[in-house]
Formats: sequence, C-alpha cells, structure tokens
Amino acid sequence: MTTLFINGSPNRSGNTARLAKALLEGTAHDTLNLVDYKVYGYGQRFGDDQLDEVLAAMDGADTIVIGSPVYWHNLSGLVRTLLDRLYGALDHRRFRGKRLALLYQGAAPAPWMIEAGEYSIKKFCELYGLAYLGMATTESEAKKLRREL
Repeated sequence: MTTLFINGSPNRSGNTARLAKALLEGTAHDTLNLVDYKVYGYGQRFGDDQLDEVLAAMDGADTIVIGSPVYWHNLSGLVRTLLDRLYGALDHRRFRGKRLALLYQGAAPAPWMIEAGEYSIKKFCELYGLAYLGMATTESEAKKLRREL
C-alpha cells in the first residue's frame, strides 16, 4: 500500500508536518506540500496550473492523509482550493477504494471549527468514495489513528 501526505500548511515543517510525523512514523510515504504547487481557484484556467500533478499523486496512493492548520475558523486556503477545484471536475468513482485521514490542528480552535473542517473532509470522502479513517488534532490522537493505516 502507498501513502501520500498532502500538507496543506504553508509551513513545510510546522505543526501540521509534526502531526504527520507522529501519524506516519514507520510508514513509507510521499509528501506533497500544496504550497509548492500552483492550484488556481475554482473556475480559473491558466496554463501553469498544476492540479493534474496533484491528482496524479492522489491517484497513485492507496491512503491519502490531508493535513491542515485551522485558518480563519476552517481548513487552510490551500486545502480548500484543492477541494473546490475537485468539485464537479472528477468522476465520483475516481477515488473509490482509497482511504483518507485528516490531520487538523490550530493554536486554540473552538470545537465547532474542528467539526466544520472534519465535516468538509467527510463530505469529500462520501462524494468521491473514499473510506474516512478519522481525524487527529494532537500527537497522541495521531499515534492512535496510526493503527487505522
């Protein structure tokens, strides 16, 4: 099985990456830092868009881990833009059989902020046929979630 960590933080080695390290310890994986890719907003079409590269990485993985800091009360703009771009652009069977876990953290998010981000990811999983493995917001939760991988 192959695992892909999609880091939705602009900080390649920040708290989101730290959670991924706790979750993926001992698991071979690739990391895709969304900040390194040009993925334009929904409805925008530019020749240097790299959405296809991100999709190719997702297609090649059996398990996808999406990591995001809590920004403006929800998922980071990098993750939100990715999800927005995929909406309606993909066959709903494209990711069927794949699994997805969420790493979601912030300095002091309110419970409703965590619930809102997880809701978006769960709906994404439902729409595209991914099995949702769960969410971790702390290192201890990430270590527990590791058993699901």
